[in-house]
Amino acid sequence: MDIHEKLKELEKVNMEGNNKVFTMYLNTDPSDPDQQGGQWKIHFKNGMRNFESYLEESNDKEELKNFQMVKNKVKKFIKENELQLLKGIIVFATADEVVWYADKVQMRLEDEFYWQETPELNQFRKLKETYPKTGIILVQQNQIKVIDCNLNHVEKTTSYELDVEEETWRVLHGARQGGAAVGAGSYNNNQKDYFDARYEANQQRWYKSIAPKLDKMVKDHKWKKTYVVGEAPAAKVLTNQMNKEVDDIIPKNMLDHEETKVMQEVLA
Repeated sequence: MDIHEKLKELEKVNMEGNNKVFTMYLNTDPSDPDQQGGQWKIHFKNGMRNFESYLEESNDKEELKNFQMVKNKVKKFIKENELQLLKGIIVFATADEVVWYADKVQMRLEDEFYWQETPELNQFRKLKETYPKTGIILVQQNQIKVIDCNLNHVEKTTSYELDVEEETWRVLHGARQGGAAVGAGSYNNNQKDYFDARYEANQQRWYKSIAPKLDKMVKDHKWKKTYVVGEAPAAKVLTNQMNKEVDDIIPKNMLDHEETKVMQEVLA
């Protein structure tokens, strides 16, 4: 989901009559002291009940029916995602599904509920500004890992390893992802010396061969920020081979770290 495009789309929404837009920002952050014991469930229940009670008193049966349709859809989304919740939930919805957006986000939200002609976009805009779409490129000798981050959440990870003999970068799959770089210790001493010598001699050429793939990922994923993470000189050499602008080089070896922790440290 491109949050910039979604925001533009939502800014144009203006419903009429009893077919209103429901907006919900719900804090589900388990690290929040106020959320102990699943308090978010109570806040959600109370927020929905308040709207339902108001609409029952107004005696607008059609609007009440529309709200209840939205409520059931939101409840279904929460039930399906309850075991994988992050720090917050954002929902924009109409009964006729002209508007339907529901997502778990890695940002603590303030509880807010709205039922009105237009979606309430204040916290959504803040999310876009605080956590732009970001790419993190980790490099360690003959391995490269690319982390696609969206809304402070890891969307996808792609890992590459250089076949030194064939000089071809291959995509790693499954359990092989995240393993130590070949030059970092999977060879015996003689093999490692041989690899290190080839690495020093061919480093620039090897990184130049994968740079177009990385540039394409920057473009295709529409990253607003791009970071290269790795010890010198690998990180600097790789950055110099890329045509797309890199916002920062972080001189740390983090290729074997868990992706979420890498994101949190880089984007801190």
